[in-house]
Amino acid sequence: MPDDFSVGRRARLPHLSLLSIPPSFLAKSVSDIMAPRKKVTPPAPTPEVKPPVPKRAGSAKARRSAARLNAVQALYQIELTESSPEVIITEYANYRLGQELDGDRYVSADGELFAAIVRGATSRQHEIDPVLAQALDRQHLDRLELLLRAILRAGAWELLSGGDTAARIVINDYIDVAHGFFAGREPGMINGVLDRVARIVRPDEMAARAGGNAPA
Repeated sequence: MPDDFSVGRRARLPHLSLLSIPPSFLAKSVSDIMAPRKKVTPPAPTPEVKPPVPKRAGSAKARRSAARLNAVQALYQIELTESSPEVIITEYANYRLGQELDGDRYVSADGELFAAIVRGATSRQHEIDPVLAQALDRQHLDRLELLLRAILRAGAWELLSGGDTAARIVINDYIDVAHGFFAGREPGMINGVLDRVARIVRPDEMAARAGGNAPA
């Protein structure tokens, strides 16, 4: 039996007479087979995707408050691990300030204020600790919890640095930081100690406030 699928041989096809096919079927079949080709539009080139530019979330006040909170955490970490302040500042700037944590995006901290507090509180600790010791009133700074010392040193540095922020705003922010970590009397202690520090290093401002002439 000849192999109809052998190479070089022509396959034997059944003979079909076009005369035996109804014209309507023929017309339909040709129409279906010879349907006009669709115009193929080449895909548009994919635009270059650029990473989003981080946006500063929150008001300026909220970003300063976030900077103080992060600075306290950084100072705690520096003393606990004896790490270099610059290493910790870089770590926070790259991975923590304003980053998303557990699906929640926090307010972006003021990076300049954050770095200034961490550098200032560590480099001027020899000036800060005697003032805190004077304000602690029979308590010893080295016997306080590590986190309390971090809060007091950060707040004292801001009061000593003579920035434009009013002393009461600085103190209130660090009271809020203390409330974030402690549920007892610690926030009240932070308030009392930093208030006494402010009276030592900013006597004119605190006197004006007591007389009702402090800036809002």
